[in-house]
Amino acid sequence: MRKQNSTFKTAFTSEANQSLKNTDSFGFVELDQYACYVIADGIDDQVDAMSAKLAVDTIISAFIESPSIRKGALRRYLRAANQALLTANSKMHLKASVTVLVTNYIKCRYGQAGNTRFRLFRDGFLKIQSKDQSLSMDLVSEEKLEPDQLTKHQERHNLYCYLGQEKGFHPYISQKFKLSDSDAAALLTHGVWEYVDDGLLKDAFADASDDPQETVDSVEELLLSGQPKDLGTYTFATIFFHKVYNDPNRKRKIKKAIMIAIPVMVALFTVSIILMVLFHQRQKKVESMEQSFYNTIEYIQVDNYVRAKEECQNALDLAKDLRDKEIQADAENYMKLIESVIAGDDALIDGQYSDAQRNFLNARNRTRYADQVGLDYIDQRLEQTSQYMSVYELISLGDTLAQNLQYEKAEEQYLNAKALAAKLYFDTGREDAMTALEQLYTDQKQQQQQETEDAKENAEAQTAAASVTAEGDAAFSKGDYEGAKTFYTTALQKYTELEDQAQIDAINTKLQAAENKLEARAKLETEAEGYMRQAENEYAEKNYVQAKKYYLLAKDVYAELENDSKVSEITRKLELIEMGMSEEEQAKKETEEGSEQTEQGSSSQQSFTSEAVG
Repeated sequence: MRKQNSTFKTAFTSEANQSLKNTDSFGFVELDQYACYVIADGIDDQVDAMSAKLAVDTIISAFIESPSIRKGALRRYLRAANQALLTANSKMHLKASVTVLVTNYIKCRYGQAGNTRFRLFRDGFLKIQSKDQSLSMDLVSEEKLEPDQLTKHQERHNLYCYLGQEKGFHPYISQKFKLSDSDAAALLTHGVWEYVDDGLLKDAFADASDDPQETVDSVEELLLSGQPKDLGTYTFATIFFHKVYNDPNRKRKIKKAIMIAIPVMVALFTVSIILMVLFHQRQKKVESMEQSFYNTIEYIQVDNYVRAKEECQNALDLAKDLRDKEIQADAENYMKLIESVIAGDDALIDGQYSDAQRNFLNARNRTRYADQVGLDYIDQRLEQTSQYMSVYELISLGDTLAQNLQYEKAEEQYLNAKALAAKLYFDTGREDAMTALEQLYTDQKQQQQQETEDAKENAEAQTAAASVTAEGDAAFSKGDYEGAKTFYTTALQKYTELEDQAQIDAINTKLQAAENKLEARAKLETEAEGYMRQAENEYAEKNYVQAKKYYLLAKDVYAELENDSKVSEITRKLELIEMGMSEEEQAKKETEEGSEQTEQGSSSQQSFTSEAVG
């Protein structure tokens, strides 16, 4: 009965762009108890109006299946449309802005996702207007942008809520508002409001007749008269509420309800107070949860992850308490992102660059589940971490070269690390590079001092070894081959310590020469001793000719050996041989001569005695 006893008139226009693609859509249905009006603006122009039309059809179907003006019903219609776009059989991701207006012919309520707009005019004045869910509208709310600049602001299509949103879909649902006779509503897409401002729109409705089509034509004429160069698809719809439904039984119903309510009111008063308190508390929790969740996003956008973590934890706790699974899932994804970024920042501060890089890469992957927020900050941190790691890679390369005593190349790497750190304003890396340089110069100086000392010690050792070698040469030249061998052995030990291979080879040659001389002397001594034995044997047999021959051979050998004592001994023996006597014969002769002298003395004594006696 409501529809038959009310008068609502609807008119609209929807035009395609220059390529004859109409990515907008408008539809409505008026049932006996409720009516629904839907306008949608396809965000992706390449999908041939599929997004907008699918959104309108889905909402109207959901409305017809379960018509209602309740908030939950409108939220359910919009979520059904969002899910339809997400699961549509399309190669591209479908997205759209939408506004749905539902009425029971007495009151109205609208729901919105995106930047399609709703306006309600009463007696020529703008009574109610929707707010875009865009970054530009937020700037207007924060008084950082003038309202008249909104239609041209570059962020007017940067939406934080729209159909086709995978995560964090939270459409706006208005409060109910009562309609009055002669009210007029307008639904419009960005193709209209970007070129026809609210002032012109208000004038059009102030001058409106009873025919909504005339108002539609008037607004379209205003739009086209400006001849916008980049005009694309546009849709404008208006509903004239000429007569709102009046319930004939309203007074009787009110009286009856009062009579019934009086006894019940007393009983329910206390319960109502309790329920109101509980409801108020729950509402406060919901508002606090939503505010904390939005604060989380805002803090991430300004790179304040510590505060973002606090707000996200509060939103997560409230979502668990309120059993809001959607907010809880979103908050958990945001919390994982925040924790990864904080861990990366802490590791970067502590100089744990590999850990920092791993955490930032993990955070970058997490942004896919957190609406891509914080991606610029994470990429910046990844770049910074990579550059810091490059500084320490240069220092490490310098350390390796310094350990291999390649000081010039090491210095070059340290200087490169210092220059890169200075360019990055990386004070810690610059200080570490300078410390490495100072240590390099200290090590280089110590090595030079050590080389000087080693050279001095080497020169002294060389001088000592050369002196011992000279003594060996002197002994060798005198025929003291044993002494020469001793000196050469000492010199060999010294040159071995000096690792002077040339001198080692020379000393070994001299040692071999001394050994050869000693071996030759030993052979000559053995040969001389043999001649001496043969000579003595022949001498003992009184074969003086043979004995002389062997003595002469032995004498030559001992003369060659420079053994003067042996030469003298052999000379005496040869003198005896020249006399033709042996030593025994000589001794015997000397003995006989002594005896004769004794006998002669005795005879003389006897004669002397006889003469005396006589």
